Amino acid sequence: MKKLGNQKGLTLIEVIIALAVFAAIAVSVFVALVVSTRTTASVNENTNAESLTRSALEIVKQCGYDATNNPPRYQECLETMNIPNGYDVVVTAVRLDPEVDGTENDDGIQKVTVEVKHDGELKVTTESYKVNR
Repeated sequence: MKKLGNQKGLTLIEVIIALAVFAAIAVSVFVALVVSTRTTASVNENTNAESLTRSALEIVKQCGYDATNNPPRYQECLETMNIPNGYDVVVTAVRLDPEVDGTENDDGIQKVTVEVKHDGELKVTTESYKVNR
């Protein structure tokens, strides 16, 4: 092939450098997409866990006050709750003695803890109080 004027063809080194730059940019974009996808999944898991925690606390508030069992049992109140696959919601309660009278009663107040796990990993723990009214 005949060259016209000062036209020069690309050398092998120029082609390799161009391919290396293109590969570096492509890898960077791919890594950014992977990190973005993982972050989005993690945020969705945490958002679902927080929503489940709030729902569980509301259900426990609606449930009757357990003055007979020690520790109080509120896990049964969650039977009507729609819990997505992979998530576990655990409710525990502890009797409190704010009057410090040393009796076995809880003076009408209990500390309720809700833990939400996703695939066995703890995502959210929330504590609240239940008062006998």
